[in-house]
Amino acid sequence: MRRGQGIGGHLVANVASLRRLPQLVASLWAAGPGLASAILVLRLIRALQPPAVLYVAKLIIDEIVARSAAGAGSFQLADLQQGGALSPLAGLILLEFALVAGDAVLSRVDRLLEQMLGERHANRLGAALIRQADALDLAQLETGEIQDRLQRARNQSVMGNSLLGQMLNQAQDAVTLIALVAGVAAFAPALVLLLAFALLPSLLGEAYFNSLRYGLDKEATARRREIDYIRYVGANARTAKEVKLFGLGAYLAGRFTTLAGSLHVASMALARKRALWGALFGILSALSYYGAYGYIAFRAVQGDISLGELTFLAGALMRLNALFERMILGLTQIADRALYLEDLYSFFELVPGVTEPERPLPFPEPIRQGIVFENVGFRYPGKEGWVLRNLDLTIRPGETVALVGENGAGKTTIVKLMSRLYDPTEGRILIDGIDCRAFALADLRRHVGVIFQDFVKYNFPAAVNIGVGRIEAVADRERMDAAAEASLAADVIARLPAGYDQVLGDMFTSGVELSGGEWQRIAIARAYFRDAALLILDEPTAALDARAEAAVFARFRDLSRGRTAVFISHRFGTVRMADRIVVLDRGGILEAGSHDDLMRRDGHYAALFRLQAEAFQ
Repeated sequence: MRRGQGIGGHLVANVASLRRLPQLVASLWAAGPGLASAILVLRLIRALQPPAVLYVAKLIIDEIVARSAAGAGSFQLADLQQGGALSPLAGLILLEFALVAGDAVLSRVDRLLEQMLGERHANRLGAALIRQADALDLAQLETGEIQDRLQRARNQSVMGNSLLGQMLNQAQDAVTLIALVAGVAAFAPALVLLLAFALLPSLLGEAYFNSLRYGLDKEATARRREIDYIRYVGANARTAKEVKLFGLGAYLAGRFTTLAGSLHVASMALARKRALWGALFGILSALSYYGAYGYIAFRAVQGDISLGELTFLAGALMRLNALFERMILGLTQIADRALYLEDLYSFFELVPGVTEPERPLPFPEPIRQGIVFENVGFRYPGKEGWVLRNLDLTIRPGETVALVGENGAGKTTIVKLMSRLYDPTEGRILIDGIDCRAFALADLRRHVGVIFQDFVKYNFPAAVNIGVGRIEAVADRERMDAAAEASLAADVIARLPAGYDQVLGDMFTSGVELSGGEWQRIAIARAYFRDAALLILDEPTAALDARAEAAVFARFRDLSRGRTAVFISHRFGTVRMADRIVVLDRGGILEAGSHDDLMRRDGHYAALFRLQAEAFQ
């Protein structure tokens, strides 16, 4: 939102933001059609209660005045009955009581139903947000812009609950207002126009300041993410060691205070301006209300309206004044929150670049011709530098290939391209002669087992931590035992108090934290549990000592016989086990061959191997 916009521009923006409300209404209805129907019926009944109570009160007063004028004398309890039945006065009093008591009961039932619908809806939106994030490309999710949008969408995923109540309040107030306006207009139509005209400035003012508030919040998204990150680093058990040892507490607190303070200053400046104008609009509203009240009082003194009609009109004007203000405030609040709905639904509308084929081909089982990179290039969206360029690489079926090279050489990018977390910017990747983009994403990834260096440490039971490798088979304990044995994680499981049922990590009270090496064995077990045609380990053993890593990769080589395997490692003692070693440099292949071949060439690989070997002597 541009700050230079005038009030008209901000009002247009607020009205335009309402276009997202039908999507929210449809989403709420889908969460519980039965609940939504019951809530609407209850709200309609409750909307008619205030004018009904006012009208019954008018009838009661008119009845009392009529009895007094007829010289009925002092009122006795016996007067509540006539011929064994309730008198008109008693009936009216009983009717008013029923209306008030009934609304008290219905309001609580309504609140319960709205809470149930709100929780269902929040759960649906939360799941939809996860599915949308899963559908987007990794390259998209790694950009700062999409992370900002995801943060805003996550913040607004529960907003539907509060908006539900606000929209229902507005609808209920609108029905009540129409009924009251009809009653007032029957006696003095000019009063309705006076109140509406006096409150119009409030509507424009609220729309203007809502747009400014949204613009301020949107501009501050990146700073809020930094504030959240600093809060996480400064007050988290995972980072506490370094924060204490490096004495970072004061620095982080100071940085937090600076960023939060800058947001606070801008927020308070807007809040003060809004409060000042709100006070002025409030005075204008009060003047209009008391002007109308004086008018009906004058007409009552003149005898133009009865005492009951005066009571009805006075009560109706008081309620209309409150209703007009509440509806204007409610409308602007809904428009304000609808601006934030744009963040939620625009995130849902993001389209991934890694798309599904229209007519997917079946993934070859087994892989017979191998995997071929043909003149592949890749660069991140919006970036000029190439991560890979003119890459030609063939991985033969059943071959174990090691990728080596300095950081930034493109090793992990090759792995992500093979699993279609990214698509090449140029060139293509063939599996048995078929472009990998011709396979359904789920089918391709089902045949690829990848464990990255920065694998996820799930704060789930040990069985689930391994079972995420093929989650649909998580109950297959025999398969899990084999995967744990293959990754040398069986001993880790055996030492856990509850075995496979033990929650791992330190997020929950019942959790048990593992060492870095133990976590890596659990992670490698995921790859074996997946039992995929293509097995990839992207330096997942960095936390293991050299002997343990050698044991893991020796097991990896034995268990991957007959299937295609790729691994990345900086330890050349492990790399030499591969059938072929591919040395990468600046996004291209520098040299390739077996360990013995590369040592005989005495090139870059041989120099690095000797350098590392000397460090261990």
